[in-house]
Amino acid sequence: MATILITGGAGYVGSHCALALHAAGHRVVVYDNLSNGHRAFAKFGPLIEADLRDQAALTQALRDHQVDVVLHCAALIEVGESVINPAAFYSVNVAGSVALLAAMAAAGVGRIAFSSTCATFGAPAYLPLDETHPQAPLNPYGWTKLMVERMLRDHADAHGLKATALRYFNAAGAAFEDGLGERHQPETHAIPLALFALMGRRQGFKIFGDDYNTRDGTCVRDYIHVRDLADAHVRAIERMLADTSTAGQFEDFNLGAGEGVTVKELIAAIERVSGQSLNAAIAPRRPGDAPALIANAAKAATLLGWRAARDLDAIISSAWRWHTEIEPHPFG
Repeated sequence: MATILITGGAGYVGSHCALALHAAGHRVVVYDNLSNGHRAFAKFGPLIEADLRDQAALTQALRDHQVDVVLHCAALIEVGESVINPAAFYSVNVAGSVALLAAMAAAGVGRIAFSSTCATFGAPAYLPLDETHPQAPLNPYGWTKLMVERMLRDHADAHGLKATALRYFNAAGAAFEDGLGERHQPETHAIPLALFALMGRRQGFKIFGDDYNTRDGTCVRDYIHVRDLADAHVRAIERMLADTSTAGQFEDFNLGAGEGVTVKELIAAIERVSGQSLNAAIAPRRPGDAPALIANAAKAATLLGWRAARDLDAIISSAWRWHTEIEPHPFG
């Protein structure tokens, strides 16, 4: 059993990772300022309510709980907001990560798994995207994540850090049986927004652009169930724990289902699962959106023994049950 401190552990992905790590027999400590996370989601270990940029609080938490590995999920994530307000993203995502790495060094913690993103790749030169694809983000959010990846590489070389970057494609779905699901404020992800429209909690659903060079003109994304994503984190962390050498190492893994779904195909799947018709309207493209993002997860399959186990219908079904049965106040 290892002790894992999860920054952002009361958020969407962080809480699902806490569930998976707890189920695997590890001790979980949640570190979250609750600006986007939820106290009710921190149910698998103690909660330390503090800011990512508070180096002293981080150092104290790492020492007090004798942490073995940090899972770094805390970040601002909304792409459109990063274009409007980049300073906030550089402050939290980059400066916060600088504080975290300094705290880890002070506390003698030498392993970190990082919640990264396919947004570090930018516009695809080829599909599906493997780990060797050039990284040229299209938005400040992607740049902040790439900067942290660079920091991890440099710390691995300079200080013997063992670091793993896990690049998410489109995380979706819910562990509704365990009281976990998406609850962003505001919500910006496609599946919950579509479900909210079906539930009468918002007016219709917008398709941002239908003139992309894709099979039906709408953006293509690779949807991965958040429970599958959490399983990959457990495997990556346990891989680092098994490495007892003193040498630093940086590894990166693209995590996706390996299947592209257009927005129109997503709408059709949502209508099929829900049995309802969705009112969707075409809207202008959003700045910073790539036309298509699809993962090549072969490296994760080879080195982590990991593959996505749940299909798109399972993702949508779990999200539908979360929003209609479990979470009564999606905007509360």
